[in-house]
Amino acid sequence: MAGIATDFAVLGTGSCVPDRIVSNEEVGAPAGVDGEWIVRKTAIRARRWAAPEQATSDLAVAAGRAALESAGITAGQLSLIVVATSTPDRTQPPTAAYVQEQLNAVEAAAFDVNAVCSGSVFALSAAESMLARRGGHALVIGADVYSRILDPADRKTVVLFGDGAGAMVLGPADGAGGRGPRARLRHVALHTFGELSGLIEVPAGGSRQPMDEAALDAGAQYFAMDGREVRRFVVEQLPQLTKQFLHEAGVAPDDIAHFVPHQANGVMLETVIEDLALPRVTTHLTLETYGNTGAASIPLTLDAAARRGAFRPGDLILLAGFGGGMAAGFALLQW
Repeated sequence: MAGIATDFAVLGTGSCVPDRIVSNEEVGAPAGVDGEWIVRKTAIRARRWAAPEQATSDLAVAAGRAALESAGITAGQLSLIVVATSTPDRTQPPTAAYVQEQLNAVEAAAFDVNAVCSGSVFALSAAESMLARRGGHALVIGADVYSRILDPADRKTVVLFGDGAGAMVLGPADGAGGRGPRARLRHVALHTFGELSGLIEVPAGGSRQPMDEAALDAGAQYFAMDGREVRRFVVEQLPQLTKQFLHEAGVAPDDIAHFVPHQANGVMLETVIEDLALPRVTTHLTLETYGNTGAASIPLTLDAAARRGAFRPGDLILLAGFGGGMAAGFALLQW
């Protein structure tokens, strides 16, 4: 299509976490574990939880504003807003509609993506494809408020999750204007393993099982995870999928300078990172202080690294998301 870019870059990043810091002792006590156990099993020392009046869209709007500021563009220049979340404000309308309204992004089409913890990479891919036809700029946001769907007595889940949002502005790689850092989007790959969809779920609240009294009595409103099988999936699948992705992208493992993974569990990531065999890589983590922030974790961590000046021109950055679905998403950026 004449006049529309086919090469896109992340032009700015932003993030937002709630003010409330929740310690390991606070989440561990109802679950029957102590802070030392949580650190040993997860490497997480704290997380942020939303205030009672805060919803997913509130965090998303704040992260979006920060990303727009970083990119040096206004909300009025957006043609698209994509929000990746599995904890929307409501089942209807899309959380992205609230974000569009609050940002006054009147020219932007807005919709949600739910690929759970891989959602931000899926949303980035969707935005790239749509911009190739629509033109303009996209605001891609990963945002989740998991604290609302956690069973306080379930030590497998309640100790892991925090709330937050991360955002990226995607636009023409060679476009004029803007002042933020530029990271060219080189390659994206998405995978879904639907046969494993039962490993991570919130059983009630949809058309399969309405949120009725029986569901509440059974605790079916809570996030549920088969931790052992999820770990097996990540440890077995992520290294081989990563190697496949790098081969498809035409880069060698020692070309990768930075690794920004989904911040699932620090102990599990240690095993995965070793198996990836990326000899020159610096791995960026925020889970020690923010926990697992779901779809927010990759853009939030990317923003934290960018703001502390971790990237240099030419650096290749590998983003890797994985989670419910089961799903995995990869993106290669070049700073």
